[in-house]
Parts: sequence; C-alpha cells; structure tokens
Amino acid sequence: MTDTTGPAATLNSGSASASNDLAIRIRRSAEYLVIPLLALVISAVLFSVFLLAIGKSPEQFYTLVYQGGFGTAFSLQNTLQRSAPLILTGLAVAIPARIGLIMIGGEGALVLGGFAAAAIAVPMIGHVPPSITLIVMFLVSMVVGGVWVGFAGFLRYSRGVNETISSLLLTYIGIAIMNFFVEGALRDLTNPNKPSTKPIGDAYMVGKIPGTDVHWGLLMGIFIAILLHILMTRTTFGFAARITGGNPRAALAQGLPVGKLMVICTAIAGACAGIAGFYEVAAIQGQANASLVAGYGFTGILVSFLARHNPIAVVVVSIMFGGIVASGGLIQRRMGLPDATVLVLQGLTFVVLLVSETLYGRFAIFKVKGGVDRT
Repeated sequence: MTDTTGPAATLNSGSASASNDLAIRIRRSAEYLVIPLLALVISAVLFSVFLLAIGKSPEQFYTLVYQGGFGTAFSLQNTLQRSAPLILTGLAVAIPARIGLIMIGGEGALVLGGFAAAAIAVPMIGHVPPSITLIVMFLVSMVVGGVWVGFAGFLRYSRGVNETISSLLLTYIGIAIMNFFVEGALRDLTNPNKPSTKPIGDAYMVGKIPGTDVHWGLLMGIFIAILLHILMTRTTFGFAARITGGNPRAALAQGLPVGKLMVICTAIAGACAGIAGFYEVAAIQGQANASLVAGYGFTGILVSFLARHNPIAVVVVSIMFGGIVASGGLIQRRMGLPDATVLVLQGLTFVVLLVSETLYGRFAIFKVKGGVDRT
C-alpha cells in the first residue's frame, strides 16, 4: 500500500503548492504587463485615426517620435534629461497610491520646491560655498514639497477631505504663491521681460554627469526610486502601507497607525516632487519663474498609472514619456503640427489607461484553476 500521509507526500504537496503559487505570481505579473501594453497600442491606433482625420501621416509621426526621442545621442540625452523630473513626479503619485490615495499635487510641490530652493539660495550667493548652498537648497525643496503634499494627506485622514481634489487645489495655490513673490518682492528688476527671481549663477548650478549633457537629477531619481521600492516591498512600513491601502478599516482594527502612514506616504510623495523642482532650478533654469510650470507633475500621473504604481517601472515609463516630450519640437518642424500635439497623445493614453483598469481579473488566461491568489 502507498503511504499518502508520510513525509514524501507532505513534501510533494508542499512542492505542488509552491509551484502553484509561482504560476499565480507569473500570470498576475503578465496581466500587469499585457494590459498596459494593450492600452498603449489602442492609444496609438486612436491617435493614428486623429492624425489621418487632420491629413497627417501616422507613420511619419511615430518615426519622428523615435528619432526625436531616441534616434541620436543628442536626442537620447535630451530624453534622459526630461525623464529626471518625470521619475520624481511619477513617484509622487505612486507612493500614495500604494496606500490607496490618488494624489495629483506633484506639480504644485515641484513649483513650490523649486521656488523655495531659488529663494533660499539668493541671500547665500557670494557668502556661502556653492556645495553647502546646493545642499541647503536640496533640503529646503524636499521639506517644502513634503509639507505641501503631506498637508493634503493630513486633511484626508483628519477631516475626510478628498485627497485628489485637495491636492489639485493646492497645486494652483502653490503656483499662485510662486507668482506672487516672483512678480513682487523677489523679482529680479534687471530682467524686465520675464518675472523671475535673481539667477543663482553658474557656480551654484548642479553639474552634468561626466561625458554627457544630462544632469545628476536623473541618477538621483533612479536612486530614490530604488530606495522607495525597497521601502514599500521589503520593510514592515511598506507592508503596513499595503495593508492600509487594501482595507483601511481592517488596518485600524489591527492597530496600524493609518493616519500616520497616510501622512508619511504623502509627505514622501511631496518630497520627491520638491526635489524635482530643485533640479529644475539648480540644473536647468538657474532661477525660479513661470517656466517651472511645465506640466511635469501632471505627466507624472500618467507615468505612475502606466507603471502600475511600481517605483522601478516608473523609471522605465518616465524614459519613454521623456522621449515623447523631447520629440515635440521635431514634430512641429517636420510636420507643421503644434508642439502640444504630444500632449493630445498623452491625454488620450491616460483616458484609455483608465478604461483598461476594468480589464484586470477578466481574462481566464491570467487565472490558475484551483489556485488561491495570495498576492
């Protein structure tokens, strides 16, 4: 008689269970990859129909997107430089999303963070070494951005204020605050054309990565993305945040500090966007002005959703969208289309991506019969 209850049977049962769990994870991961790719394809097809309707060639458009974003060493470096703020603003959406919050206030935190960095630098120029000044600018932008978005998280937990609406409204308030000071008390009177703060000067600018025209913000964004991935997937804090995101009431019943977790996650998000503002000032603009309102915070929303709020995937998606943004000028010159045409493509992609959210869990190919999804 065969022993079906002995150690061998237990080992075989454990192996089968482990194999089944692995199959579930692989198919679940495939779903998270296939559906966003499907959304991208559908967006491309719909945008092609739009191009045909206005008498333009979709083939030429997508060829120019590739050439303008990745076709040459110059275009690739331009793409990577534009990707840096997208990584950080994408993280500003991804981290709160892991705890169940949809924060779209990255643009305001970026603008305020960049403005604060420029404002704190002006009185330090000529009196404090550039290295120390840059450190202070970095920390100030991070704190200002963290407090700004963290306030929306606090309102969500303490008063039940919808975080999506409050973070959006705080964005416009932040832009108004920047304009108030840039056009008033902190305006550089030597520049009558465009209201700006005083320039920080070349000595106080962040340098380039050796051998490239890409500033250090790109590597900082990648580094922060890796750190946040570890934080959210390999620590007790990240586990508690995921539990809270899945069911806040269950998290409260288990004694988890839901309010504290919400505020911390939103503050981290704001800090990321604030750092993006620091690099826009210290590596690109050299001063704070209306150019900080470039829409990176809003594009970061699309980046995060397409990346499924995965910090590592945010890096990859940011580079892709950096290439799309970088190709806008080439498309304008070659096809006679407005530079904002790429924004139409981004908006269409976002709408299709939101619709694609309804497809998760609906395809039998991604399911394992008889298995229990423990993800």
